[in-house]
Amino acid sequence: MARRLTTKIPTVRTVAGIAAAVLACFALAACGGDGGGGSTIQVDGSSTVGPFMTAAAERFQSTNSDANVTVGVSGTGGGFERFCRGETDISDASRPIEADERATCEKKGIEYVELQVANDALSVVVNHGNDWAKCLTVSQLKRVWQPGSKIDNWNEIDPQFADEKLTLYGPGTDSGTFDYFTEQIVGEEGASRSDYTASENDNVLVRGVAAEKGALGYFGFSYYEENQDTLKALAVDAGSGCVTPSAETVQSGEYQPLARPLFIYVKNESMSNPAVSGFVRYMVENADSLAEATQFVALTDEQAQEAQSNLQTALDGAGA
Repeated sequence: MARRLTTKIPTVRTVAGIAAAVLACFALAACGGDGGGGSTIQVDGSSTVGPFMTAAAERFQSTNSDANVTVGVSGTGGGFERFCRGETDISDASRPIEADERATCEKKGIEYVELQVANDALSVVVNHGNDWAKCLTVSQLKRVWQPGSKIDNWNEIDPQFADEKLTLYGPGTDSGTFDYFTEQIVGEEGASRSDYTASENDNVLVRGVAAEKGALGYFGFSYYEENQDTLKALAVDAGSGCVTPSAETVQSGEYQPLARPLFIYVKNESMSNPAVSGFVRYMVENADSLAEATQFVALTDEQAQEAQSNLQTALDGAGA
C-alpha cells in the first residue's frame, strides 16, 4: 500500500551549502566536546543520502543542543569502510550492505541494524538542449555504459537521434549509485566503461551535463528535481514501455529497474548512547517530512512499519 506522496519543495543544494552544513556540525563537536559523555554522533556514507542526513542533523540539533552530529560524505563504500572499522555510529547508504562488507564488520565485532529511511529513483539525465531523446531502453543504456563500449555519438545509440557527440557523466566507483546502476543496467556490479567524467559529488555531475548539449549522466532523483531548469530526465523502458521517474512511479513499482531504497546502518553498541538512539528514533519517526524536505520519495506504509519494527527491536536490545 502506497503512502501519501510527498509534494516536492524546492531546495538549494550546492557543494558550498552541504560543505557549510558539514563544517558546522564539526564545529559544534569541536566546541562542545562529547557533550557531557558521548553525545557526539559520527555519521558517514552516501553522497546521495547525505542531504537527508544533514537535514536530519540540523533539525535534531535545533531541539537537542547537547547533541553534536558530524556528517561525512565518503560514498556508500567509503562509509562502510569507516563503519566496519568502528569509526562511526551510523553509515548511510544508497544500496544494501554487501557480503564482503558484512564479513569485515563481523570480523571487527561490529553488529548493526539496517533501517530504510526513503526511496529514490536513479535518474538518467540529459541537457535541456537535447530535443531528440525522450526515452532509452535498458538495452541501449547497457550498450552505452558496458565495459569496452566505444559509443561516442548519439546516432550510434539510435540512427534517428542527432549526429551529436556523446559525453558521459556518472558517479565514481566508491558510490552506491555506481554499484546499483551497473548491476541493474549492465548486469554486473562495478562493470562499466571508464572513459567518462566520474565524481562522488553529484553537483559536479549536474554541472557537467548542464554545460554540454550532448551530455548524458545518471544520479539520484532529488538532484534532477532541483535542477529541472537545466536538465531533462529520460524515461526508461525495461520492456513494458517508457516510464519517467517520479514519486508516483517509484511507489507504484512502475519505474524499473532504477527505483531503489535508501538506508541507514546503526551500530548496535552506539544505540546504548541516548544521543544516538534519540537521533535515530527522530529520523525514523520523521522520515516522511525529511524525505519531502530533501526531495526523496516517502516510504510506503509497509516500509515504514518495517523500519519502526526494526528500530524498536534494536532499541530493546540496547536497553534504550
